[in-house]
Amino acid sequence: MSNENASPLDNAPDEIKLAVDLIYLLESNEVELETALKAIEIVKSDLESKLAATP
Repeated sequence: MSNENASPLDNAPDEIKLAVDLIYLLESNEVELETALKAIEIVKSDLESKLAATP
């Protein structure tokens, strides 16, 4: 029996779900594209630094 309420995202990888949530957050708050890209670069740099410091 199939679930009629199932979203295509239900079976998507976590990174896809997170990306969709982030896109929704940025769009719903009408964040300017340039601002969003700059913020994403900052977040990416921060996460990469933390990952490099993880044993």
